[in-house]
Amino acid sequence: MIPSKMAIVRLLVCFVLYASLGHVPSSLGVILRTTDKIVWVNEFEPIELTCLIESISTNNPRIEWKKIKSGIPSYVYFQNKITGDLEHRAQLREPANILIFNASRSDTAEYRCEVAAIEDQRDFDEILISLAVRVKPVVPRCSIPESVTVGTSTELRCLENEGFPASQYHWFYNNEELPRDPKSSPRFVNFSYIINPDTGSLKFRRVKKEDAAEYYCQARNDAGYAQCSPQMMEVCDVDILGIFFKSFGGVTVAVCVFALIYSIGRLRFHNKTNNGNNYNWSPRNGAVDYGDADEGHFRHKSSFII
Repeated sequence: MIPSKMAIVRLLVCFVLYASLGHVPSSLGVILRTTDKIVWVNEFEPIELTCLIESISTNNPRIEWKKIKSGIPSYVYFQNKITGDLEHRAQLREPANILIFNASRSDTAEYRCEVAAIEDQRDFDEILISLAVRVKPVVPRCSIPESVTVGTSTELRCLENEGFPASQYHWFYNNEELPRDPKSSPRFVNFSYIINPDTGSLKFRRVKKEDAAEYYCQARNDAGYAQCSPQMMEVCDVDILGIFFKSFGGVTVAVCVFALIYSIGRLRFHNKTNNGNNYNWSPRNGAVDYGDADEGHFRHKSSFII
């Protein structure tokens, strides 16, 4: 039975629609796909980037992998061998997958799988995969005061810069995690503190006696966590007697300094007055004139000898 012209037209239309949607028959083109276009892995763990060939006619297609970081491409697999910074750390697995044995933080980048099939009508296809390597936090640097005074405000700090993604910070009070909002927990409803999980800050508006405890901070992300050593924070009562003595001591020092300055001023004034009298001295009536200075000095010596 010879198909009608209408049937042929329908077949052609279906083929065109099929091809326009990317469903090209295997004899006409190479088609790639991947199981995951966005891939996460923990540092030092293996990861496989999948480049699956759905259709192809060429027996020995050219397969290449490129790493794209900061917009700059570099070869990962070229001329049938692993190259670049993945050399000795990866291998090509059938059909065109890349297996990284131990992912490093430097492997975070975009990877492009390219397949060229010269015998196919559609002789080239590529697929892009984003790889992010999670890095476990290192031990955070913690700043915890040894002693604070009741009624004052204080801040505890915690920070680390190695983790990826960026760490979130959690504080512990006598080995019990502090909730982000103290009002959300009956255990801490009477506490007055503010936790910033992004910066690692723990602030007390007004320190109370019950805030005295052993504190430590924990940095967490999807790769793991690390924490600093616990440290005791003491809370002391207000030292009213000490404040009084400090204030009294300050006043006493000020008075002493003022008295010293006043005395020095009086002494200088007295010396100036005496010096002025020596130059303006005039003999009084009935006083003996000893003559010049040498004569008076001589009589003094003579009197001393006698």
